[in-house]
Amino acid sequence: MIQRILITGGAGFIGSRLALCLLAKGHAVRVLDNLSPQVHGANPEASPLFRSIQGKVEFLHGSVTNRTDLMKALSGIETVIHLAAETGTGQSMYAIRHYTDVNIGGTALLLDLIANESFPVRKIVVASSRAVYGEGKYWCRDHGSVFPVGRFAENMKNGNFEVHCPLCGVPARLAPTDEDAPVRPASVYGITKLTQEQMVLTIGKALRISALAFRYQNVYGPGQSLSNPYTGILSIFSTRIRNGGCINIFEDGKESRDFVFIDDVVAATISGIESEASLVDVFNVGSGVAIDVSTIANGLQRMLGQTVPVRVSGQFRMGDIRHSLADLTKVRALLGFEPAVTMEEGLRRFVSWVIGEGVQADWYEESLRELETKGLLK
Repeated sequence: MIQRILITGGAGFIGSRLALCLLAKGHAVRVLDNLSPQVHGANPEASPLFRSIQGKVEFLHGSVTNRTDLMKALSGIETVIHLAAETGTGQSMYAIRHYTDVNIGGTALLLDLIANESFPVRKIVVASSRAVYGEGKYWCRDHGSVFPVGRFAENMKNGNFEVHCPLCGVPARLAPTDEDAPVRPASVYGITKLTQEQMVLTIGKALRISALAFRYQNVYGPGQSLSNPYTGILSIFSTRIRNGGCINIFEDGKESRDFVFIDDVVAATISGIESEASLVDVFNVGSGVAIDVSTIANGLQRMLGQTVPVRVSGQFRMGDIRHSLADLTKVRALLGFEPAVTMEEGLRRFVSWVIGEGVQADWYEESLRELETKGLLK
């Protein structure tokens, strides 16, 4: 069924790719985006992400925090895909008011208008994050499944970065985290994403409309900002490599993430958009594989054909988690999603795209100095 769809943040990394795929499937797509320089660079309207959708979708330059902009954007819309948000674990720990104003305030305003005005919205999809889990699920040899609250700074200062069983204190083994796991965000960013999804699901249920929250893992791929130093390990590392800079790997380099390719994220999201089932639910979206950061750094150097110094520094950021790994059982069963792109293939596609892009200015060291100044980088 053809839908009239609004994508907030639709000029961004995920949003622009999603918009093009929805257009190809015949849907009518409107995008609301503020073209943030942090994502699109100093000349946002010249950014490749914006140019990829320019003239193809109905584009509104505006903000989800502005009532007038949202009123215009929601007119005639049946499905809302709410992607607009500030992202970045480290930055969220000091830009607290800004993250809550945009992520929580913007979502509240969006839902307020849907609840109180006569828009024909019948489905809301919100981009949540694996950050809502905090450390997530682990396995203890004596206590089975456990959900550690977090790690202690004093332990990490002494080089003890692993997660321990909260009941007996022995090292715990990573396990896939399912959607029924306790939600214990370890950063302001994670808190805002949890609040977003809770508001969307609550209002969806109250209004008797479908509401889906997708807990995306670490999304990567062509189109990811290469100049944003606050988010995206692969983008940060590739820009460092191309500039000949040293790669600073936090902790001991064994911290791992569930990296999921952009095309898989778009496919999962579209499965929810086009599902005819009336759902109010949350879904993990990932690859189901955890890969450590050192492996990513080495793979990027190999594929880019450049070698730079790699420093496993032992530094750590407050708010970071140790590992992440998504349990995909639910999204497979209810939405039929199956990740299709392996890490090796995804890296190859990402690097092929990076090589075709100009070498970006590297602001990573400045972002670290900001964290150090705030006492958030140890």
